[in-house]
Amino acid sequence: MSKAVSRAAWVMIGLAFIASGLHMFEFAGVSTDAIYLTATVQVFVFSVLGVWVNKPDRRVWSALLLLIVVLIFAQIFDQRDANTVFAQATSEFLFFAVQLVLVTGLFITVQRRFGKDPVNVVFDSLIIGLGSWFLIWVTFLNPAREISPDVVSVTALRGATLASSAIVIFLLATLLFGETERTPAVWLASSAIAFSLIGDLFYATNQSGRLEISNEIANAPYIASLFLVSATVLHPSVATLASHSIRRIRQPLLGRLILTTTALVVPVVVLALTNPTNETDRVVRAVSIFVLAAAVTSRVIFAVRSNAALQTRLIDSAQTDALTNLPNRGLMLEHVAASIENSRFGGYSPTVLFIDVDRFKNINDSLGHSAGDDVLVSVAQRLRVALPERCIVGRISGDEFVVLDAKSKNQSDAVLLADMVLESFHEPLALRQGDVFVSASIGVAVFEPEITTSADDLLRHADTAMYRAKDAGRNCVAIFDKSMLERVNQRLAVETALYRALERRELRLVHQPIIDIDLGDVIGFEALMRWDMEDGTNVSPAEFIPIAEETGIIVPIGAWALLEALTHLRGWINQGICRRDATMSVNVSPRQLHDPNFVAVVNEALMRSRMPADQLWLEVTEGVMITQPEQALDTLRRLSEVGVRVAIDDFGTGYSSLSFLQRFPIHRLKIDRTFINELASDNNARSLVKTIIAMANSLGLDVVAEGVETVEQLHALGDLHCSKAQGYLISHPVSPETMASTVAGLDKIGKWPRLRPLK
Repeated sequence: MSKAVSRAAWVMIGLAFIASGLHMFEFAGVSTDAIYLTATVQVFVFSVLGVWVNKPDRRVWSALLLLIVVLIFAQIFDQRDANTVFAQATSEFLFFAVQLVLVTGLFITVQRRFGKDPVNVVFDSLIIGLGSWFLIWVTFLNPAREISPDVVSVTALRGATLASSAIVIFLLATLLFGETERTPAVWLASSAIAFSLIGDLFYATNQSGRLEISNEIANAPYIASLFLVSATVLHPSVATLASHSIRRIRQPLLGRLILTTTALVVPVVVLALTNPTNETDRVVRAVSIFVLAAAVTSRVIFAVRSNAALQTRLIDSAQTDALTNLPNRGLMLEHVAASIENSRFGGYSPTVLFIDVDRFKNINDSLGHSAGDDVLVSVAQRLRVALPERCIVGRISGDEFVVLDAKSKNQSDAVLLADMVLESFHEPLALRQGDVFVSASIGVAVFEPEITTSADDLLRHADTAMYRAKDAGRNCVAIFDKSMLERVNQRLAVETALYRALERRELRLVHQPIIDIDLGDVIGFEALMRWDMEDGTNVSPAEFIPIAEETGIIVPIGAWALLEALTHLRGWINQGICRRDATMSVNVSPRQLHDPNFVAVVNEALMRSRMPADQLWLEVTEGVMITQPEQALDTLRRLSEVGVRVAIDDFGTGYSSLSFLQRFPIHRLKIDRTFINELASDNNARSLVKTIIAMANSLGLDVVAEGVETVEQLHALGDLHCSKAQGYLISHPVSPETMASTVAGLDKIGKWPRLRPLK
């Protein structure tokens, strides 16, 4: 049914032109009265059908029904050419009512579709209406009045009808030029109104005596208008005619500006170029121009005030955080800059507290982002209440807040202020989801002219101190000092250079042999990374590996190290330097395991180096099994399926549950050096190592002891039946070029248990 009605809408468009053409040219002797009657009947029938099928907004069909009824009565009682004043006035009043219904319906439609700025529409409509009234008076009404003088009531009704037609034109243009998408119903309704206005123009031309137009031609636009009204109601998009619509990307405001400007300029030009024909014409012109000027003045005043209010709102919006209504980063920088400037004369040392909510991501992940927003709002309120009124609290991003105390005198005042913040979080935050405890890491920076030159410096120093508080365990305070700035600058320099280290071939691998204690053979090697910068500086792995992990550079560096290590092993095997079944151990970071391409990277390295998968050991830390364990588990299982073996490095120093050893495809445990250091002298350390070895044996896992540095440690390991070891006693990490002599020297030693402790 709905599809048939939709097709009928397009049929009505064709009938509009056919019927108006038949009426205009009287083809085939068709009666014009019959055509008019047909158009009137069909608009009533199809409008009812369209309302029943498409169910538009009640405002649409109510206004449409009223318009059709008034229009039918206007056509029935069309006596504008009658001799009696009452008949003419009645006819003019009905056509004026048609215009009023159109104006009301269009205004409601415009307001509903735009949902804002109705006052501007009224002012602009008034300007258009007044400008059009002036032109209508000069062009149509005054000449018609002079040709056949009528009573004032008829003349006024004619003028009001034509003036309201101008308002209809503007509202129609506003609908078309507005910011919303134009649906087929909008275009069809606009076309129907436009044809109706063309008919009014033909009638006004006849009344002015400037040109005589036959009734067949003058009424043809009304015929087309009636059929287009039916097409509008029959089309399905009429259901959204009075609803909010999506906004267009480009908003055609230029057309609206041109219309209002033309409505103002043209009457002024006409007034300047023409003279009044009589006293009535003079009075009407004067009053019309005065009212038009008043409307324009009011519109300008309203626009200026509206723009000023909008500018104020935009400035506030640009400087205020939308969630907490606190000053944002830009405004806080202005406050900090002002406090620094004033401190030169007041003897104060402005203090900035950089506050970061600890583990805020966990709240978002567990309770949802709405709960996270509630936490931020509660934290903002808690800070406002806990801190003195002289302090300014701002939110600069995410879960980061800034507090400015412009009147602190020294570092002690700053520490007291930070303690107030920490104490304020001792009580839980009351959320809709329940009570939530949060803590904060606070960085404190006090203005010192020697190291702080701007507001941005002071804020950055507080941020640096905050990260030191996080590194210290969170829920604490750190105060900025010069040494932090040096460390930050050094870290930045290392991070910047690290991006180019691989490209500049500054990275290299060294290898530490792993021996079988009982046999005395070198059974494998561990690859360790070194970084020698172009200027000769040696950067410690403990310094650059965490940076590479944090920045993600570890992914390409790790891929290079994997291929390089396996290539070295293949070369040593081919040269007879080591056993053919010797293995290579390569450290893998959590960032690499979470890389979706890591399995392919490992397979490519094995293929290019022509090494069997079972001669590659990937060493991971216990932290891998804690952070996103499912993703790491999937990667390690896929690698294990192709034969790659997995070792837990630094075992015993992490926080993982022993149940992870059953879930993950683990083949080796590497006992951390902290247990080996006291192995020969501490019974507790010896018991721990014995327990680890026993557990590994029961699970069928291989065991390697790391950090063996003395003969006593080696003998203790032998007594505990730990068969594999590595450390400085056996060999320091050596370059690939010197590995041949290193392995040869180890082979001469023979079985390591034969060594006796030095007396």
